[in-house]
Amino acid sequence: MPISEQILLFVVSYIANTFSAFAGGGAGLIQLPLLIFLGLMFSTALATHKVASVALGVGATIRHLRSKTMDRKFALFILLCGIPGVIAGGFIIVQVPEMTARVALGVLTISLGVYSWLKPAMGLTLKASNRSRKGMIIGGLGLCLIGVLNGSLTSGTGLFVTMWLVGWFGLDYKSAVAYTLVLVGVFWNGTGAVTIGLLSQIQWNWLPALLLGSLLGGFTGAHLAIVAGNRWIKRVFEVITIAVGLKLIF
Repeated sequence: MPISEQILLFVVSYIANTFSAFAGGGAGLIQLPLLIFLGLMFSTALATHKVASVALGVGATIRHLRSKTMDRKFALFILLCGIPGVIAGGFIIVQVPEMTARVALGVLTISLGVYSWLKPAMGLTLKASNRSRKGMIIGGLGLCLIGVLNGSLTSGTGLFVTMWLVGWFGLDYKSAVAYTLVLVGVFWNGTGAVTIGLLSQIQWNWLPALLLGSLLGGFTGAHLAIVAGNRWIKRVFEVITIAVGLKLIF
């Protein structure tokens, strides 16, 4: 690949992952279409993006671990519920019509932003909820279903995890974004990258620029989220969800 295209990959990856780390998802809105535009088949672009998105989680993890905002038991619960869904999603995507799945996901993603906008106080303060056995079971099933989406369609599924943690478990946006970036970014996306990589192929010579942009963007976005606070994160989350949804549909 020419050096000019490597630089383009790095710049786009850095910008996309900075916004993603700030809002709790959405890097695929910009990064995945770029890979397709530069000539990769959808399955190859998806697998390559999945690998690069792990670096987003690593960069965000480096910053969030310093703030110590996560509960280890709850983090393990998110991992155990979501990873089986991610693996299932990697196999399902090869059988589902791409356009049908993307339009449906786009409508659902837009609804997240609209719902958050209609609930001005939601996610601004931490109010733990649904921590009973029944609440955890329902919450775990929701995470597993989102894991299926994450394993099959990469654009915006981290936003679903962020909203589910806020809406069902009562987390504030700052805490929810931290869980999403660390657990979804590193472990869910890592599992998805391995699964889809086995079923497709990865464009390895494009990865250095993508990995560097994702790593630095993840750290930058996580830092901005910690500094900015819940109200700014909420607004950016709403803008990103609507933008991701429109991109998926159109």
